[in-house]
Amino acid sequence: MIPMEAPTSASLAKKVLGLFCLMAAIAYIQRAALSVPAKEIAADLHFQDFAGEMGIIQSVWYFSYALMQLPGGFLADRLGSRKAVVVLACVWSMATLACAFANSFVSLMILWGLMGAAQAGAFPCAAKALGQLFPDDQRARATGILASGMMIGGAIAPSLASFCLDRMSPMAGSGVFFRWQILLASYSIPGVLWAILFFILIPEWQFNNSRKNTESKSRIKWSVVFQSAPLVLLCAQQFFRAAGMVFFMTWFPTFLQETRGVSLSGSGILTTIAGIGGVLGSLSGGFASDWILKYTGNARLARQGIAMIGMSACSCLIICSYFVNNLNMSIALISIGAFCASFGGVSGYTVAISFGGSMVATVFGTMNMCGNLGAALFPVTAGWLVRETGNWNIILFFFAGIMAIDAVCWALLNPKGTLSDASL
Repeated sequence: MIPMEAPTSASLAKKVLGLFCLMAAIAYIQRAALSVPAKEIAADLHFQDFAGEMGIIQSVWYFSYALMQLPGGFLADRLGSRKAVVVLACVWSMATLACAFANSFVSLMILWGLMGAAQAGAFPCAAKALGQLFPDDQRARATGILASGMMIGGAIAPSLASFCLDRMSPMAGSGVFFRWQILLASYSIPGVLWAILFFILIPEWQFNNSRKNTESKSRIKWSVVFQSAPLVLLCAQQFFRAAGMVFFMTWFPTFLQETRGVSLSGSGILTTIAGIGGVLGSLSGGFASDWILKYTGNARLARQGIAMIGMSACSCLIICSYFVNNLNMSIALISIGAFCASFGGVSGYTVAISFGGSMVATVFGTMNMCGNLGAALFPVTAGWLVRETGNWNIILFFFAGIMAIDAVCWALLNPKGTLSDASL
């Protein structure tokens, strides 16, 4: 039975957004768990080729995550965000726990890939919920806040991992478990607690009306969907942006250790500093995009325009950081570059929600699938480039080139109407 005094749509929207931001932070902390202790893991599990094998493990996570995006989006469209995300949060947290028991390269690769597959449906669920609860002129700030949750998780993950690893050294001293295994086991707990909290605070009835109003039961013309030029460009920009930004989640701590002589704990702190730039960019980019839309009425300028400028600026700043010898100044340039990329990056989610229409989760899942294919290719490609050249700095130029291509995709992207209108 529906309670007599239902919360207003605005209060429901804020509550759901806050919970999804918390989920995003938890998810990003979990997915970055291998980046700081990468060398320890390779040594403890007797990897033969650190860069190559760890690159494969990181890439398998993103391939699994990418391949399950479209099924995850379809599931959210059919079952609704609440049911899907609660189940998925429990499943990926249990998979994180299972990774703590990996005892070889193969077992870690398989278990880490399963964790990525389970986490795939989370953000299509979030995008669908935000599309239902926020009007068009508030979606950029909503998606910017959601993205900031992701960036906060990614920003604090290295420092948090470094801190936890230091505190777990005494527990690992017995020789029964390695400290990175204790870290993974600990990281499995917050996701389960979040699922319980979301299930309790967001009853099913609160989603019923919006689901009935926005879901379409008509048959989708998939041939029209996959021939859509705007969808292709939307997927392309996500492919390149995610490929570039995953640098901070995978190789950046090791890059600092190898090129700047930074310690393990120092690399975690510096990666967090760069991540803070991404957090600030996501927050300010969302509010700026909605402000531009409100005062100009030009959606192309408010969405695609800031994305193109942000990616271009990021590429230039990353290249400049290579030529700066001072470590602090170099990190400052990289942090500003992360700010610019995240400032414009919120447009990807906003455009996907508007363009998706009643198929938001499916469109978002398709876009995010392509993004994570790019993210999957970056670690293994970067590892291969380092192995072939013996130069860790090549990753920096690889990142800058990717962001420049992403800017071109945004310059060409200009969707008209919604994809659901054309595909029904």
